[in-house]
Amino acid sequence: MKDKTFHMIGNAHLDPVWLWQWQEGFQETKATFRSALDRMKEYEDFIFTSSSASMYEWVEENEPEMFAEIKERIQEGRWRIVGGWWIQPDCNIPNGESFVRQGLYGQRYFQEKFGVTAKVGYNVDSFGHHGMLPQILKKSGMDSYVFMRPAPNEKGLPSNLFWWESDDGSRVLAFRIMHEYNSWGKELDRIVKRCKGEFKGNIEDQMIFYGVGNHGGGPTKENIESIYRLNEDASLPHLVFSTPEEYFEKVQNTKNLPVVHDDLQHHASGCYAAHSGVKQYNRKAENMLITAEKYSALAFWLTGQPYPAEFNRAWKNVLFNQFHDILAGTSIESAYEDARNLYGEALAIADRALNNAVQSISWKIDIEQDEKMRPIVVFNPHAWDSKVNVEIEIGSIKPTSVLVDDQGNAIPFQTLQSQATAGGRYRLNFLADLPALGYRVYKIYTELSGLESDVEPIKASSHAMENDRFRLEIDAETGWISSLFDKKVNHEVFAGPAAKPVVINDKTDTWSHDTLHFNEIMGDFRAAKVYLAEHGPVKSVIRVKSEYGRSILIQDFTMYRERDQIDVKVTVDWREKFKMLKLVFPINSIFRKQTYEIPYGTIEREHNGEEEPGQSWVDVTGVTPNHEGVYGLSLINDAKSSYSVHNKELALTVLRSPIYAHHDPLIPEEDGEYTFIDQGIQRFEYTLLPHQGSWEEAKTPKRAAELNCKPITIIETFHKGSLPQNDSFVQVSADNVLISALKKAEENEDLIIRLFETNKVPTEVEISLPKFQRTFKAVFKPSEIKTFRIPKNVDEPVRETNLIEWDE
Repeated sequence: MKDKTFHMIGNAHLDPVWLWQWQEGFQETKATFRSALDRMKEYEDFIFTSSSASMYEWVEENEPEMFAEIKERIQEGRWRIVGGWWIQPDCNIPNGESFVRQGLYGQRYFQEKFGVTAKVGYNVDSFGHHGMLPQILKKSGMDSYVFMRPAPNEKGLPSNLFWWESDDGSRVLAFRIMHEYNSWGKELDRIVKRCKGEFKGNIEDQMIFYGVGNHGGGPTKENIESIYRLNEDASLPHLVFSTPEEYFEKVQNTKNLPVVHDDLQHHASGCYAAHSGVKQYNRKAENMLITAEKYSALAFWLTGQPYPAEFNRAWKNVLFNQFHDILAGTSIESAYEDARNLYGEALAIADRALNNAVQSISWKIDIEQDEKMRPIVVFNPHAWDSKVNVEIEIGSIKPTSVLVDDQGNAIPFQTLQSQATAGGRYRLNFLADLPALGYRVYKIYTELSGLESDVEPIKASSHAMENDRFRLEIDAETGWISSLFDKKVNHEVFAGPAAKPVVINDKTDTWSHDTLHFNEIMGDFRAAKVYLAEHGPVKSVIRVKSEYGRSILIQDFTMYRERDQIDVKVTVDWREKFKMLKLVFPINSIFRKQTYEIPYGTIEREHNGEEEPGQSWVDVTGVTPNHEGVYGLSLINDAKSSYSVHNKELALTVLRSPIYAHHDPLIPEEDGEYTFIDQGIQRFEYTLLPHQGSWEEAKTPKRAAELNCKPITIIETFHKGSLPQNDSFVQVSADNVLISALKKAEENEDLIIRLFETNKVPTEVEISLPKFQRTFKAVFKPSEIKTFRIPKNVDEPVRETNLIEWDE
């Protein structure tokens, strides 16, 4: 077999957090790197492969002498950088922009510190890989990809080596590691011999990964010396000390390699829902940082407000917490206190930056003086005109109060229960018509003669609500939706009771190893109280308080007079163990297709009941039972990432409650005391968006963005200024091309604007920044991500750049 080659990849899979906290991972990083450097002194042809910029930053800051030694070995070519990302993250739950930032911060760090960038994407332990990664990798400077999960029993692939393709046509050469990414500290005979049979077709090169891993360690003397010995065995392929980059260079011209155009799933399906807290923190931090960057960049150009350098620290915190054993929910309990603190720092940085940005803009707005009026400036974080719900705590509202917009038109409003249980405080609620990525000034007058809003509320009772489009009915006994009727097309949205909280037996470990379906129903929540909680000219709310065992679930179903969607605020007080909670929605249609949002894209999947990862929305669309037309439902949420569709039943997995860091096959003691995940109170929101036609026509991605990034409000005062009371900073001409990032360039004062196509159709679009005298056009392939650099000098052209902000 000497005409075939095993590329022996010396590595140390190093989980910085898992069954230990980051401080232990920090120390083990230093120990592992020291060991690798020592092996290089002992074996002149030994090569070490390593990823994750965050760990190098640890060493740089804490052990600079060793860092300098690593730098020398990198320049020598014996220490090889792979991955190009800040960490090896969960590759399902972070949003698209987070994957971009993994490469932005990782590749720039490696280039700055070592003068190299990674050419090979590297996520050997991540629990599945979304289908848009090939494009993100390619545009981050990586042409190939190494992974191990899903294993062959979890995902059948035509070959260990294949072209992996995303919807825009981008391809990377991908390799699935055989069996495992590490070895014990002994000889490699067993590992090498079991891989002999993996040479198929015309593939004559394979990679074998060796080195003590998970808690670090790396290649041992026994490992290395056994490679020399095994190479003398004529019955074995040729063994060479190698790197992933050298391997892919060797095989890139292999003919007739198969093409895989798909997600790479499923491994550890329980991880899509394990630990609601870390997943919600992550979603909030991503969205807050993206919003703060948008307005910080605009304020930097518009008012001179300094752009915060702290964004780098905030993003690095978020990216570190996206490590696959943190964000997946599989680490020990104390690790989530650390994660909370890192997210908290990131959120505080974003909050300060956003406040400084919008207040620097709002202070420049020309607002007339009137002692009977308080101005409220509402900012839109999205680059499209948006009609959205606004709620703001405020004082001094009287029965005679009137709300008007910047043109003096009366705007319907109502007051809700204040967050302060005290006199003189109110929660003002109205629908705001906002310009694209801009703001509008609203004014609340204590009185304004001759002007009032005489809008009538929708029809509402304790169990039913009806506006011009929908009639919603709640069953008083169960608390479930008994009917959601679309009057426009004479269609019943659901095929049975909906928003049904179902409790499922779940004795699986934290990962739910080898489990694809969760369907052993134990019972369901039943209503203890159903009543009309809010009723006014803006919206009405039916509150359903339900109980199961010692647990309580509150769902506030909101219907608006002027919005064709149902918003639901959820509070769960969960006290169950070894159980899962799903909200179930049976869809009343035939010939259905199921579409899931994935990072920077979408994917259609079967309705086979398997637990599936998704981003902020999933959609089921089909044909109405009378065959009269296409109809669907988009289910949108602001905190969850696990779904299932079984036949007609769409389900959102709210939570599951395994033991922290319980790894099968260890069996918990029957009478043992353990800490269980997701105990106590949590809150999130979801939206039901029924739609005639497709989700594309319903603009589901925009509605999802509006739920996840809400408007920003500032209670202002009177002052002269140069800005009008209604303004827009950025507009995009096509509904299916969205701005995902607007930020200051990493190295100068240019603006960076990133957009992506949502509907898998080629699109030409015009992007305009009217305040800055900029308009340019771009052509998008289906699901393409594009990044542009806008110089501050209008005489310099707008240029396309890559995700690392390096012009190609």
